[in-house]
Amino acid sequence: MAHNTAVMTAVESLNYRVTVGDVAAQSGLELAVAQQGLNALAADTQAHLQVSDAGEIAYEFPKSFRAILRNKYWRLRLQETWERIWGVLFYLIRISFGILLILSILVIVAAIIILVIAAQSASQKDDDRGGGGGFGGGMVFLPRFWMGDLFWLFHYDPYYSRRSTTRRASRPNRQGRSDDEMNFLEAVFSFLFGDGDPNADLEERRWREVGAVIQNNGGAIAAEQAVPYLDDLGKGWAQEDEDYILPVLTRFNGVPEVSPKGEIIYHFPELQVTAKERGRISVPAYLKETPQKFSEAKLGQLSGAIALGIFNFLGAIVLGFMLQDQALVAEIGGFIGFVNAIYWLILAYGTGFLAIPAIRYFWVKRKNSRIEHRNEQRQERALALNAAGPELDEKIAFAQQFAAQTVVSADDLAYTTAKELTEQEYEQREKLDAEWQKRLDASDDVT
Repeated sequence: MAHNTAVMTAVESLNYRVTVGDVAAQSGLELAVAQQGLNALAADTQAHLQVSDAGEIAYEFPKSFRAILRNKYWRLRLQETWERIWGVLFYLIRISFGILLILSILVIVAAIIILVIAAQSASQKDDDRGGGGGFGGGMVFLPRFWMGDLFWLFHYDPYYSRRSTTRRASRPNRQGRSDDEMNFLEAVFSFLFGDGDPNADLEERRWREVGAVIQNNGGAIAAEQAVPYLDDLGKGWAQEDEDYILPVLTRFNGVPEVSPKGEIIYHFPELQVTAKERGRISVPAYLKETPQKFSEAKLGQLSGAIALGIFNFLGAIVLGFMLQDQALVAEIGGFIGFVNAIYWLILAYGTGFLAIPAIRYFWVKRKNSRIEHRNEQRQERALALNAAGPELDEKIAFAQQFAAQTVVSADDLAYTTAKELTEQEYEQREKLDAEWQKRLDASDDVT
């Protein structure tokens, strides 16, 4: 069966011993989803359930649980194999656009050279007959001009800055590797389509940070403490009634508590149960979206891609003028006939190579302005929270009355699936006897 990867990642990051609240806060998943994922993962990986005297449950997983899953399910093995194959295929797809660009330029240059030679040959024959003009006499200087003045672009060295004595320090990108590792062919793909959305995990980060805020405050918060991480707070009565907190309550099974003064705070009992005592989790002051870069490629690589793109486009225009002499094209045939047949594909590729990044540039710019606006809104809420008045301080103080942390200690368990029941009863006989004696004493006091 398919297992929730967010649950598995959370289990690993929490050192393989967790509660449902731990996983929900760490991954940002809904409590019901985290519970279901933990149960399924525990059933398939030989994990042990540990129950405290208070009835709280912790899960202890073997550190090799991923290997156990791989050995148990052929689908997981197939999925991992496909991920490796897809990594290779996607790399080939990325570099294919650069290869097509270079091939397009080579085809254009070769076709222009052949047409120039053929046109000059035809012109020479016409001159010998006493004729003149025609394609060879009127258009032959145009391709010579472009080939003479723009040929240096074809020899542009995109790696020059890499060998420069003033090279900049390598900076890791989102994939965890430095920009120096992106070759020119990959840079062409990056120039065309970018490098993905840096905020693809925004919702996951949002709920992970909200969960951390709740746990840092002992499982009880005022609504204002969550607003720096939320969007769309509503207007008017919806905001005053704190309707925006409903998704938080739904996700983490929160319950409202009303103070004697009528103030409402929110209590999350499941997030107060943890497998081990944890300190405060580092949480940013507000949810910050990362502005999207046009490209992760280096400036030299982008300049090379632009130069080759312009050269390819202009070469295609020149080639189009030269292919208008269909008599010459028919006379040459062969390679030139093939180029003539696919000319509109060459021109479309050359046009799209420049048009797509141009359109994407303005789209990224517009998207970043919206990101900046949302970041400013969340930052203002965080500043307002830090500058809160006495009324909010009273709400937070009331919320702390419900703050607690219940640790399911491995040394104080009522039951665990790691041992036989009879063995556990024998080991805890003194504890059970003391509990029965306590109940008998309480019964005697009543009578």
